[in-house]
Parts: sequence; C-alpha cells; structure tokens
Amino acid sequence: MNERSYSRSLKISRFWVNFICILLCILSVIPFWIMFVNATRDSASIQQSISLIPSKYFFKNAKTLLDRSSFNLPRGLWNSFSIAASSTAFAIYFSCLAAFGLIMYDFKLKKAAFTFILAVLMIPAQVSVVGFIAFLMQINLMDSYVPLIVPSIASPAVVFFMHQYMKVALPVDLVQAARIEGCGEFRIFNSIAIPIMVPAMATQAIFSFVFSWNNLFMPTMVINSQEKFTIPMMVQILKSDRYRTDFGTVYLGITLTILPMMIIYAFLSKYIIQGIALGGVKY
Repeated sequence: MNERSYSRSLKISRFWVNFICILLCILSVIPFWIMFVNATRDSASIQQSISLIPSKYFFKNAKTLLDRSSFNLPRGLWNSFSIAASSTAFAIYFSCLAAFGLIMYDFKLKKAAFTFILAVLMIPAQVSVVGFIAFLMQINLMDSYVPLIVPSIASPAVVFFMHQYMKVALPVDLVQAARIEGCGEFRIFNSIAIPIMVPAMATQAIFSFVFSWNNLFMPTMVINSQEKFTIPMMVQILKSDRYRTDFGTVYLGITLTILPMMIIYAFLSKYIIQGIALGGVKY
C-alpha cells in the first residue's frame, strides 16, 4: 500500500470513528435534553407528544413543585447529601484499607478472603433485605440514617477496584522502605498509600456518591418520617398521586435530583478517566 492509499484509508477510518462517537454522544444527551424540556412543559402536552423545544411552563411547574408540602427541596437535598457524603467517606476509606491489607500482608486465608469478596459482589442486596430489616427492628434502628451509612463500610465492588488499582500504583518496596524507617502501618497507609490512591478514590467516590444519592430502595424500606425523606423519595411521592400526576412537576423534580450529580461529574470527570485507565493496566 502506497502512502497515498494509506492516507486515504486513515482519513476514512477517522471519519467513521468521529461519526460513531458523535452519534453516541447525541444518543446519550437526548434523554437528558428531553427531561429538561419536559420540565418546562405542562402535563397535557407531555402526554400528547415528545418535543425537543422548551416551553413556557417552567416557572409554573417550579411554583407548583415548591408549594407542595411533601416536597421540601432544601431538606431533601440536605438529607440526600448527608447520607451520600457519609456513606461515600466510609466506603472509600475502609475499602482502601481492606485493599491495602490484602496486598501488603501475607496471611493464610488471603486468597480465600479475596474470593469471598468477589462472591459477595455477585449477590444482590435485595436478597438479604428481609433479614436486614428484621435485624434493624430488633436493635431499634428503623427510621434512622445509621443503616444507610454504616453498611457502606463493606463495599465489595469498591474493595475490588481499589485492590486492582493498588497492585499497579503502589510499589511494595516503597511500603517496605517506610517500615524500615520506623513508620507505623496506619501512618504508611494515611501518608503514603492514600496520596497515591487519589485518582482511584476520586473515581469510586463519584460512583459511590451517585449510587447513594439515587438509592430509593433501601431508604424507602428504612425511613418513615417525612422530614427524613431523601430527594428521590420526594420525587417518588410526586409520581404516586392517586388522582392526577403533574408530569411537568415530576420532570422538574427529577431534573433537580440529577443536577448536583451532573455538576460533580463535570468537575471530577478527569479523575474518573485517570483512575479507570491506570486501574486497567495489568500488573
């Protein structure tokens, strides 16, 4: 193949790659755009057809939404943020600690422990919910945020990701050198391991925060008091009107729910790419 043919083939390949990427980008953005547009439309027009052009009912929908006693936006945002931030902090720190132990220590059941973590990863949370709720009732922790925060310490998916990342990013010789210099294990972990793990921690922090923020199943099972409702629970109430559902208000509520997630992703997306790229390198 001569240089001219190669250059032409390369241009054609680039064209199709760019075309597919642009198409996938459009397909990803369209659902969000329709959601934003529907937040500006009235319920009747939403039920009639799909539109990509914003309408004039945004402020009316906002007034209707904020006037509802069941939708306390500041309270819902604060409740969701408190749960998501606390559970994310627990999940990231203790998962890093578990991964550090699995890599830096040699003990008899090391492989069995990692296999057990992978096995737990395959089990849906819904399988154990009946026993979990019964346990919470026995220890009087129903209608509390504790069951939504503390169990995040055991996050098999985060442990697995941190384990794979740490094998690549954290040299064992560096840890051994720190031990020779007299550093304690927690000092090594907090002063050496954690700074190296920042990209992976940021990646998993975003995923954990988004999962906790959007979690509707477990808060619905545990929380009963309306003042403790998270923002997804409040949106769910908007959709459960027995007589009439105002779809414009519902779409506006959904928009307000995902808006913080989009802002967080916009600021931390580079850490996601960096963390996944380095974590995917074979050791």
